[in-house]
Amino acid sequence: VQLQASGGGLVQAGGSLRLSCAASGRTFSSYAMGWFRQAPGKEREIVAAISRGGGSTYYANSVKGRFTISRDNAKNTVYLQMISLKPEDTAVYYCAADVNVGRNTAQAQAWAYDYWGQGTLVTVSS
Repeated sequence: VQLQASGGGLVQAGGSLRLSCAASGRTFSSYAMGWFRQAPGKEREIVAAISRGGGSTYYANSVKGRFTISRDNAKNTVYLQMISLKPEDTAVYYCAADVNVGRNTAQAQAWAYDYWGQGTLVTVSS
């Protein structure tokens, strides 16, 4: 599985961005997806996750009500819509794929993910 994240950039606090992650290499609808982020000097953390069919989602408390994860299985793409951005959202954002066929849930733990994209930088200025 190859993952290509895009959509990062510089935005003012209160602004919006939409990240995309294009997947290739396996049947996209057969695996769950997640978005993680890593800020300078901090550990990587879960942002949001979505199950294979999109029926189950997970959000970190810090982004609930502001971020929305979605997927388009016909386009092999997962999205992260981010609104009301805050300076503390500044980080490199990574998409990841959980290809375990025995799971059909949105996984919050990084160990559950088998493939990772290269990351896209989001910078929120105050």
